[in-house]
Amino acid sequence: MTLKNPYFHQSFINNRASFSLREHKKYNWHSNDNGCFMNQWKLPFLNTHQRKKKACIVGCDTKCIKTMMVSSHGNTKTHKVKVIVAVKKCSGGGILSNFLSECVDGIKQLIGNILVLELVSVDLDQKTNLEKKTIKGHAQGVEKKERGVQYECTFELPSDFGNVGAVLVQHEHHKEMFLRSIVLHDVPYGPVHFTCNSWVQPKHDCPVKRVFFSDKSYLPSQTPCGLRRLREVELMLLRGNGEGERKSYERIYDYDVYNDLGDPDFSIDLKRPILGCSEHPYPRRCRTGREHSIADPLSERKCLNIFVPRDEAFAEIKQLQFTTTTISLGLSAILASLDTIFIDQNLGFASFQDIDMLYKEGYHLPHPEPKWLTLLQKVIPSFIKVATDNKKTLHFDTPEAVKRDRFFWFSDEEFARETLSGVNPYSIQLVKEWPLRSKLDPEIYGPPESAITREIIESQIIGYRTVEEAIVEKKLFMLDYHDLFLPYVSKVREIKGTTLYGSRTLFFLTKQGTLKPLAIELTRPIMDGKPQWKQVFTPASHSTDLWLWRLAKAHVLAHDSGYHELVNHWLRTHCALEPFIIATNRQLSTMHPVYKLLHPHMRYTMEINSLAREVLICANGIIEISFSTNKYSMEISSVAYDQLWRFDLQALPNDLIHRGMALEDPNAPQGLMLTIEDYPFANDGLLIWDAIKQWVTEYINHYYSNSSVVKSDQELQAWWTEIQKVGHGDKYKEPWWPSLETPKDLIDIITTIAWIASGHHAAVNFAQYTYGGYFPNRPTIARIKMPTEDPSKEEWENFLKNPEQTLLECLPSQIQATLVMVILNLLSNHSPDEEYIGQYMEPSWAENQTIKTSFERFNKRLKEIEGIIDSRNGNYNLKNRCGAGLVPYELMKPFSGPGITGKGVPYSASI
Repeated sequence: MTLKNPYFHQSFINNRASFSLREHKKYNWHSNDNGCFMNQWKLPFLNTHQRKKKACIVGCDTKCIKTMMVSSHGNTKTHKVKVIVAVKKCSGGGILSNFLSECVDGIKQLIGNILVLELVSVDLDQKTNLEKKTIKGHAQGVEKKERGVQYECTFELPSDFGNVGAVLVQHEHHKEMFLRSIVLHDVPYGPVHFTCNSWVQPKHDCPVKRVFFSDKSYLPSQTPCGLRRLREVELMLLRGNGEGERKSYERIYDYDVYNDLGDPDFSIDLKRPILGCSEHPYPRRCRTGREHSIADPLSERKCLNIFVPRDEAFAEIKQLQFTTTTISLGLSAILASLDTIFIDQNLGFASFQDIDMLYKEGYHLPHPEPKWLTLLQKVIPSFIKVATDNKKTLHFDTPEAVKRDRFFWFSDEEFARETLSGVNPYSIQLVKEWPLRSKLDPEIYGPPESAITREIIESQIIGYRTVEEAIVEKKLFMLDYHDLFLPYVSKVREIKGTTLYGSRTLFFLTKQGTLKPLAIELTRPIMDGKPQWKQVFTPASHSTDLWLWRLAKAHVLAHDSGYHELVNHWLRTHCALEPFIIATNRQLSTMHPVYKLLHPHMRYTMEINSLAREVLICANGIIEISFSTNKYSMEISSVAYDQLWRFDLQALPNDLIHRGMALEDPNAPQGLMLTIEDYPFANDGLLIWDAIKQWVTEYINHYYSNSSVVKSDQELQAWWTEIQKVGHGDKYKEPWWPSLETPKDLIDIITTIAWIASGHHAAVNFAQYTYGGYFPNRPTIARIKMPTEDPSKEEWENFLKNPEQTLLECLPSQIQATLVMVILNLLSNHSPDEEYIGQYMEPSWAENQTIKTSFERFNKRLKEIEGIIDSRNGNYNLKNRCGAGLVPYELMKPFSGPGITGKGVPYSASI
């Protein structure tokens, strides 16, 4: 049901946009010496007679609390309690160019300013059965060099006040401040910790108070009576009212469709379809409430600095590495500058030697464009080194794979190996049926039968006489980008400078445990009055067939790169996670143990997603400019969500089984037998999955002893319902959604979410520059069709005379390659403040000895996994991860330092 015009205790109102000064006046307030209190809480479903009663909030026993009133402490004895508040050194998120001076000024400005605190008891007044009067105090700041500013305050706490369960905060500084923590000392029940890590707005901007609960976890039914109403009010404020444009300082979590990817007001050609409807199903994003476009009233207007709830934004140390300025301003300016540098945006590289020079001698910028160099130096210094010879030269770091073997990308073995241990290990699948057939309408797209015949395959599968025999023995594998891409081939080909096919690539599992490429099939559907065209290419020794094979590989790699970024990376991690993050903040109190368990897995994801919408996946953004699918990229992502995405299949074991890469085996490690024994991603990923599941199991079982506790948890049930009905509402009626009735159900759900945010994301993200930084290895676009597809005499002769030039013309242009190298380097970097899974204990977990012990086991297991992975990478029998010139598979090693390391599993999809 919807609550309208409720009356709130002012002390409990959070800094939310839904409570602006205008709306604030709608509520009836009266004051005493301890703040503003509401007359009563009015609920729309109460009749007139009921409203005259002392109303209680939904879910709170009337015996527990009647209404918010002040009870006197009388002449009760008091004792002194010291409160220390830690405030981050730099407040307000200053401009990076003035970072240091902002910090100094920030400290000077904070010192001497008053921080108003109110202590809230967990108990009710025993005589009146009402909430106890809060204890108010004023804290003063004292400068501390290392930890920023520390505020201190001494309270006279009545002996019958009970335990302090929450602190209300208001400050009179002229800028927002970031509260790290609050600690109560000298209380009989030990120091009480309140982990805040949140921005608090100044009183003159938001004359309402923030609430912070102690680190102790409570299920809704176990919430102390003195905190129950406060818990519910806080959640209502986080949900907002669904109206108005969000302000940058607000912390409202709400849903909207993807209607902000286009820019039709700038050009109607930049209009893009709305994602998140029956025609284009999609997960929901965070609502911003921006004005709608004039040219397309269904779309929101394009803007910089897209709203995310204030506490989801990057911290300063993260901004230094990857800021809103870097993405929303820097790359846009780079695009504009590149337009001036390269008169022809389709200008490719003249030779592979020129490509190598990007890493050896750098790229020499034209003399008339020095401003671009300055921009790059300021905006993205982490991945471009400027020479000291004043020749305006840009140098790109040599990717690790090239350092180890400069010819690695030419190898068929490496092409196959990267399907198991590269940046996209989620696409390879077992061939289960023969012959291969398309499921698309043959009237529209042509004959469904694959052109890959048994003769082509059987001549290459040594030791097996028939295709059927190889299938039974699970020896044939495939990359299948046929049915997803084929419907877009004719649309993409209307765009200059790109092309597309539907494709299938078959591999054979050799006795050595490695994959051998067998065949590539490229298909063009019926279009422009021409019949369907399809051709199969195989590894060959003859020069013409060999070069055709290399060109076919370039097309497949472009398909794989597109599917990797649009589906396995963006859709399945970043995009699919956002509704879970929104629902968690809207439905689970910060006191809820499940909120505390999930919280590390939500860090920075909404911020990085908003940046992606600004410059990566938007109209005329990096993806559209640099990938084969161009302006249809996000539409294809929507098709993949509609046809392929299932929550239950995001669990790693289920995903492997679904792709035929594993079979259930209770006697095998992790309960699975891998179809390919040496499958580095699966081998290591299952170790991480099992560690996460064990940790989640111990955590959940501590709080949920039986199914009745799960079923009766109103916050938890509302959370799971909202995720299905709203966050992933276009798939709400799907039968595969797990039920949430037992502790096991909850364990499976939480483990899956945690895996998506950590292990899955790490596997598809942090090797992007390693393998894609040398773009011939993973081109994002194929710009020309195959020479054998309806060639003119001139086209065919040019191919025969100079096949290398044909391949260069197929690979990305200079603009496309440079942009992709920049982005992949940026995305592959670990931030200095990265939080790795299981590395450090959350303060709330340390509050409970059982949870603390479980986490310590989790941490110990992750350290053991690091050793196991190192051992595997030294085993020369595992040829998919160990060998001369090979990059060892370290993506599932839990911990890492900053930079491009090719290892480390952060808690969240934070980059």
